[in-house]
Amino acid sequence: MGGRRPQSREELVVSSTDAPPAEPDAGRVGAQRPVLPARNGVAAVFALNGLAIATWFARVPAAREALDLSAGGLGLLLLSMSVGSLLAMPTAGLVAQRLGTARAVLLGTALVSGGLAVAGTSAGVAGFLPGAAVGLFAFGYGAGTCDVAMNIEGTTVERRLGRTILPRFHAAWSLGSVAGAGIGAGAARVGVPIAAHLSVLAAVVLVGTLLGVRTFLAAGTASAGGERAAAAARRASLLAAWREPRTLLIGLLVLVMAFTEGSANDWLAVAFVDGYGLSEAAGAAVFGVFVVGMTIGRTAGTVAIDRWGRVPVLFGTILLAAAGAGLAVLAGDGPVAILGVALWGLGASLGFPVGLSAAADEEDRAPARVSVVGVIGYTAFLGGPPLLGLLGDQVGTLRALLLVPLLLVPALALVPVLRPPAGTRSRPV
Repeated sequence: MGGRRPQSREELVVSSTDAPPAEPDAGRVGAQRPVLPARNGVAAVFALNGLAIATWFARVPAAREALDLSAGGLGLLLLSMSVGSLLAMPTAGLVAQRLGTARAVLLGTALVSGGLAVAGTSAGVAGFLPGAAVGLFAFGYGAGTCDVAMNIEGTTVERRLGRTILPRFHAAWSLGSVAGAGIGAGAARVGVPIAAHLSVLAAVVLVGTLLGVRTFLAAGTASAGGERAAAAARRASLLAAWREPRTLLIGLLVLVMAFTEGSANDWLAVAFVDGYGLSEAAGAAVFGVFVVGMTIGRTAGTVAIDRWGRVPVLFGTILLAAAGAGLAVLAGDGPVAILGVALWGLGASLGFPVGLSAAADEEDRAPARVSVVGVIGYTAFLGGPPLLGLLGDQVGTLRALLLVPLLLVPALALVPVLRPPAGTRSRPV
């Protein structure tokens, strides 16, 4: 009877603790814009990022052929992308806080698009390995910056909506990957040059991201003195996050899940070409099966997490990923192996986004903790390609992928760390 109308979902701004919601104000992140358009913009940015990354991975066999690389040489080339990502991650959270997530995502995407075009042109036109490595370094640096910034924005939108949604943003990423893998398979089948393919997709991704970030939640403003104090506080928060046992353990779990996902991204198409005698186009299609599994898992997984919680759902999906990866390698038969790939994708789908969501349980510490977890997780993208490449030189590319289930089984011991800290909830209220 106080005369106030009920607030709509997009107007409701809450914290991730049990404290009552605060009134929106101009200094609070996201207070100036409704959350539903921001949700759609974040989903679009995730999808475009997935499109860019899958575009490259789907044409890895073509790049290997154009540059005449062995498995070990290809692993070292992919390492340049991983180094770029890893160098970006430690400061990506600070960049996102300093510039705002919209500008940080746009900056990262510009590097991704430019690097994609340079790598494709260097490999497909010039056959110039150093140029391809430089392009992939820029690609990786932009991807690392964009990854942290868009996940920070995604966790903010998740809290505003009041339900688990970050895995669905990653599902949008997977849908973009499905599109990228499908386009890549089609381009390989009809003989589209890798340089033309990658350059056109790079332009599409950059323009689409420019439109998507316009809906992001707006950040508040601060005075010059306040900005200096805030910058010092951000640096102190980042250093403190590196000393938190829970954050480090979440990062270790995310590292294993990133390796589980990244090994398929880097090597699945090549492994099925080498191990099962498939064509380049069929190898790209197998990678598409993995991405479809990831997409289904991330779409349905949000319902499962809201119903049963993070810990039991992650136990189940990690076991599924281990079984699927083992089946994909050991089946000895193409259709059965492809079934294993689908199960691998389903099982690998939730570990990375749920780990980032757990790191962001407390909103005021979310940027620093997401950045730390991202750095640890992206170590898998640094060490994974050369490790599997060198192992592939010894036992074959397909057999080298058995390392995935060997790491997943002991990682089950880390899953309980995903429970939220005392005083917070595993999902927004």
